[in-house]
Amino acid sequence: MSAPGIVMKKLLNVGGGNKAIALPSLYAGYEQMLLDIDPAGKPDIVLDARQLATLDAGMFDAVYCSHNLEHYYRHDVQAVLGGFLHVLKPGGFAHVRVPDLEELMRAVVGNGLDVEDVLYQSPAGPITVLDVLYGYGAEIERSGQDFYAHKTGFTKASLTKALDVAGFSPVYVRTGQLEVNALAFKGAPDPDLRALFNLPPQ
Repeated sequence: MSAPGIVMKKLLNVGGGNKAIALPSLYAGYEQMLLDIDPAGKPDIVLDARQLATLDAGMFDAVYCSHNLEHYYRHDVQAVLGGFLHVLKPGGFAHVRVPDLEELMRAVVGNGLDVEDVLYQSPAGPITVLDVLYGYGAEIERSGQDFYAHKTGFTKASLTKALDVAGFSPVYVRTGQLEVNALAFKGAPDPDLRALFNLPPQ
């Protein structure tokens, strides 16, 4: 909760599961609203992200979407990204994180891995090549919910292109640790956001 008289920036966490899952510390000063298709995590908004355009426009300063965009088919990606743009205020941004299929393919070929070989250990358990490609198999099996499956994938180039096509500008993208990490703005970021994310000067 914010102190009296202080208006906190609003962040929409898309597909975050539940609020027990910590956000990056960069968002400590934001008021979080959770949107998810699964009511089990008690989200503030139960909604398919393809329907974001049904919400009021310009409600949020930021959208955070970590490892959720790949759960939609390729032909639905623009509807989701367009929804991000719709709910953002001018000058707001979307922070999108997805698995990096380019780095995954290099790791598979370079290390001679099979699809069922373990790539790394996570807090949830071992993650295989198949888990990165198609979704965490143990979670899909346990939940019985196919919306946990991956239906498309991204590289740095393809995510950048998708954000450009959706109308975001400027877009900043970096990679590392099998992840593509993008900051996509609805207009030029202000000096505070440039400093927060250590963005290059205009």
